[in-house]
Amino acid sequence: MLAKVRSATVIGIEARLVEVEVDVSSGMPSFQIVGLPDAAVQEARERVRSAIKNSQFSFPARRITVNLAPASLKKTGSDFDLAIALGILKASKQIDFDQEHSKIFLGELSLSGELKPVRGVLSIAHFLSKSNQSFQLILPKANAKEAALFENPSVFGLRSLVHACAFLEGKEVVEKESVLQCDFSQKLDFALDLKDVKGQKRGKRALQVCAAGGHHLLMMGPPGAGKTMLAKALASILPVPSLEEAIEITKIHSIAGLSEHNAPLITHRPFRSPHHTISDVALIGGGQWPKPGEISLAHHGVLFLDEVLEFKRNALEALREPLEWGRITISRANMAVTFPARFILVAACNPCPCGFFGDSKKHCTCSYQQIIRYRNKLSGPIMDRIDLQIEIPRLDFEEMVSENSDYSSSEVREKIEAVRELQKERFKKEQISLNAEMNPRQIKKYCVAENEAVKLLKDAVERLDFSARAYHRTLKVARTIADLEGKEHIQEHHVAEAIQYRMLDKKRLEY
Repeated sequence: MLAKVRSATVIGIEARLVEVEVDVSSGMPSFQIVGLPDAAVQEARERVRSAIKNSQFSFPARRITVNLAPASLKKTGSDFDLAIALGILKASKQIDFDQEHSKIFLGELSLSGELKPVRGVLSIAHFLSKSNQSFQLILPKANAKEAALFENPSVFGLRSLVHACAFLEGKEVVEKESVLQCDFSQKLDFALDLKDVKGQKRGKRALQVCAAGGHHLLMMGPPGAGKTMLAKALASILPVPSLEEAIEITKIHSIAGLSEHNAPLITHRPFRSPHHTISDVALIGGGQWPKPGEISLAHHGVLFLDEVLEFKRNALEALREPLEWGRITISRANMAVTFPARFILVAACNPCPCGFFGDSKKHCTCSYQQIIRYRNKLSGPIMDRIDLQIEIPRLDFEEMVSENSDYSSSEVREKIEAVRELQKERFKKEQISLNAEMNPRQIKKYCVAENEAVKLLKDAVERLDFSARAYHRTLKVARTIADLEGKEHIQEHHVAEAIQYRMLDKKRLEY
């Protein structure tokens, strides 16, 4: 007998529906799963067999064929266990229920028949919510809150295979999971406040420009100058994500298995700080069945690369596409998957191998060739894509012990929220929301500069050998500086400040 039930899977961060067809027929006892399953799906045979037996059902000693359609779509993970088990029980007439197309089954089965949580549930629920059809999403109890963010689908959290069969046959009532009300107004609590960072006024100013326009930032300075503290303080001045942004952030973390079942929606911007020994795949994403890497986990947040010049060159060069387009496409022989990766890159490094080139207190012991070779680990194309490049000098004693603080993170965050609202209104007819995301056509339309500003920018391009990309990025930074001052047009001093943030990519070294 043939039975059909429906399930779903996630490719990249997008969900696809899968029809699970189960045929139980006469013949030599066997159990086959077809439809391009990976190893985890193939292992479902043993999990399902044991779960059915340990749930007081009998496993048919017949020929069982399971087809996961469409057969051209790669199937990964343990999401299909529950659907396969219910299909076998229905096909062998041990249970009977109306399988409408509106019922979607997800869940991994333990050998005892308990339902274990699976990854990517939010992506599936979000996909179903955009359909005009009403769906019922039947899945493990541990995933119920994560899926209950939308009116559609109706979410039912179950404990085991026995519980699922009783619910489907109407022998047990299961309450629909109530729609989760997300609270974005909770008090923000950060380990580091901007007022905790002593001195470094120029660094703090660069953080404001970085956060307001979504610009990338490189900080270069001697050890202990405060580069890491500044990077960590950036998280405290970023605005709270919108609901749409929070859903995108949570979808990626759910696929990576990093979401919390008790707090299913991530309502803060991620801050990722991988070690410099990280592999290319862990940073960018990938694998035989592509999974998101650190750059995607930092989506709508901050990716902090401390000691950036110690990272593998291949890993750094792979950042070119996401820095330019806000996404990364991972191609394999059997598929190509695109993950979102629109993050703010904050990189920190020493000026030379010993760390004290240009320092006012300690003498640098590196040769000119060593310094050039060290800095060249960050290629020109990558430097071109970093909008803000600043030097962080050593603090003197008076600055370290000073009790004076310019402003707190909450005060700066209010100003940045206002500037981002201004940009959102400006770009409401475009498919962007921040100045850093503008393309050349949009730069020409929205970055209108006064005559004196244009002359100054022309001189900078000629004297500092700016590339076309560096020219456009300088204009975008100037636009953000003007927005911070509430100015409609870019003025000369806005361009002057923006040019100062490009001084580290000069070809000449003062030695």
